[in-house]
Amino acid sequence: MESLRVRVAATSANLGPGFDCLGVTLGLYNEFRFAPAEEQAFRVVSEAYPVEAQKMSADRRNLVQQAFAHLCRHIDAPIPTVSIEVDMGVPLGRGLGSSATAIVGGIAAANAWHGSPLSTPEWLQLAVELEGHPDNVVPAALGGCQLSVLTLNGLLTCPVAWHPAIVPVVAVPDFKLATSKARAALPVTVPHTDAVYNAARTGLLIRGLESGCGEWLIEALQDRLHQPYRAALIPGWQTVRQAALDLGAWGVVISGAGPSLLALVPAEQAEAIATAMQVAWEEHSTHATIYKPGIEPDGCVVV
Repeated sequence: MESLRVRVAATSANLGPGFDCLGVTLGLYNEFRFAPAEEQAFRVVSEAYPVEAQKMSADRRNLVQQAFAHLCRHIDAPIPTVSIEVDMGVPLGRGLGSSATAIVGGIAAANAWHGSPLSTPEWLQLAVELEGHPDNVVPAALGGCQLSVLTLNGLLTCPVAWHPAIVPVVAVPDFKLATSKARAALPVTVPHTDAVYNAARTGLLIRGLESGCGEWLIEALQDRLHQPYRAALIPGWQTVRQAALDLGAWGVVISGAGPSLLALVPAEQAEAIATAMQVAWEEHSTHATIYKPGIEPDGCVVV
């Protein structure tokens, strides 16, 4: 093997009510380049996030290398000595699936390096085991919007159609929120009524995404399982959310564990809503980078 390149897109998990089972792939990317080397090397570059890239480059126990080695051990193959360079376009700790890109990138690269002995569903199962839940790694691997179900027999994935009239707007603040902290905020149990509330809205959300029906999306993007508990960890969340809703957004949800916020909006209102979200966060002394990334249909690409 001379070298290979793997491109993996950012993801936004949960989409409101679909906690730990729904996710969508966004047009922001991490690119991983693997090449034979005399000793292991890891380097991160980023035009958008140079400070974070410099800190990551010093990480000798990074997820990319761990995932690469994990697949090699799984297929009982030697772990080659490689240099890894990452061109980072997905920020860390913002709820956009950066860890999923690293896991998917490392596992897909190792599989390709050894001649693709595993099918995509087989290596995707390994990725889910490393990540611990499927909502980010499945869309990162497969593209589009995906519903994932962990069963006693393994992973089931189901693509969810995304109507072109639904435009995602992502507001990424300049502070991080550790996934472990966001998960620690959740209760161990929830009321039966809240479970029913979310089950109904997850079903409605899937139909709303397929049809582009704004009336359905307005109700479907509500949630009682995780966002009410995490809201206090994201200063300005309600202000930014209300600013988008006031201009016609169908809904605003916490992207993954946060702190990024995802608005689903009509195309004609996307620019105005993006600006309003940025201004609203500035009221809380927070700079936010706004993206209108589109949906990435293809998922992980290995060259």
